Amino acid sequence: MHPENNLQYDIVIIGGGMVGQAFALSMVNKGLKITVIEPNNPNPELQDKCHTRVSAITPKSEIFLKNIGVWELIKRKYAFTDTYIWDQNSHGSLNFNKENEGVNQLGYIIENDAIQSAIYTELEKAHIAFIRTKLTNIHKIDDGYQLDLTSNQKITCGLLIGADGTKSNVRELAGIEYIENNYQQKAIVCNIESLQSFQSTTWQRFLSDSIIALLPFSERQASIVWSAENHLADELIQLSAKQFADRLAQGVEYKFGRFKVISNIQAFPLIGRNSQDYVKHNLALIGDAAHNMHPLAGQGVNLGFLDVAELSQQLQTNNKLLGDYLVLRKYARARRLNNELMAKTITGLNWIYKENSEPLRWLRGFGMNLINESPILKYFLQKQASGDTPFNI
Repeated sequence: MHPENNLQYDIVIIGGGMVGQAFALSMVNKGLKITVIEPNNPNPELQDKCHTRVSAITPKSEIFLKNIGVWELIKRKYAFTDTYIWDQNSHGSLNFNKENEGVNQLGYIIENDAIQSAIYTELEKAHIAFIRTKLTNIHKIDDGYQLDLTSNQKITCGLLIGADGTKSNVRELAGIEYIENNYQQKAIVCNIESLQSFQSTTWQRFLSDSIIALLPFSERQASIVWSAENHLADELIQLSAKQFADRLAQGVEYKFGRFKVISNIQAFPLIGRNSQDYVKHNLALIGDAAHNMHPLAGQGVNLGFLDVAELSQQLQTNNKLLGDYLVLRKYARARRLNNELMAKTITGLNWIYKENSEPLRWLRGFGMNLINESPILKYFLQKQASGDTPFNI
């Protein structure tokens, strides 16, 4: 897809990842001129082997992806019916299952590339322009923004969308401040194969200095996210693949026998950045550009899709000029409370599981078991985990 000669657009989206492309697709039938600015390949090619970057897609995100017409195009979806959480330092455990929610599955483990490729396919049909360049500056004009690009192009738009990730250039150029939370941890990701079945279940183990999450994409293969204190993460990534697999198996009490690493092992620093404002006149931030948090919640792209759904609904149900500040504020108010509550909950949980004093260990285990035995509390917590807040129940 190539940009048109006319460089005036209604909407310009900076960032062609899953969230940015999803917003473009949510607005394609509104008679608007839309372009996406993305320097990297916006249509990743799926490999035979599963990519290490996956998402646990919630039922809400499934509905959203169906609404924008891409769900059936997504390849390699693996349903999970249970989520099991257990703690090394107490006797506490939690087990969420499909019966709690009255659904066929709790969600799907899907490669990020598979979601993005499916969305791109639909955008291509809609002839949405992609400009393979970078944004260098923005200038506020009366009815929108003028954008300077590294390709020496200058384009204008009525609504500028920042979907360019946690280090958002749009946020920086717009002068929107953010709060940074450095967890002093790294997330180690890779794919593994096990001797025994993962039982269509996502698994999470809380250790003294780390959290292990197993996200199965087949019966005996899974993507792992090991969130570890920096000193431990640095030690782990120096291990051979076999040594790493052995440490991982030990960390989850050999529930699945031995592991074999079947991909590269990568590590990423865990730094939360939450924007003080989501919107300005003619400008809105969505996804990680607005908020990103510890992977403990497993929310990631799900919160981004909720942003897209809310923003597109506000734009389509208000008969005001595109980029109207009051309309954008409605989006910001609707999403900010939910996102901040989730971020604070996760920060609190991360602290609770890092503290290992005897009284807190006992309280933690007692609390987990209490929740596990209470259908109401389990329902409440599952709603939180799926991106809902108590206000939406």
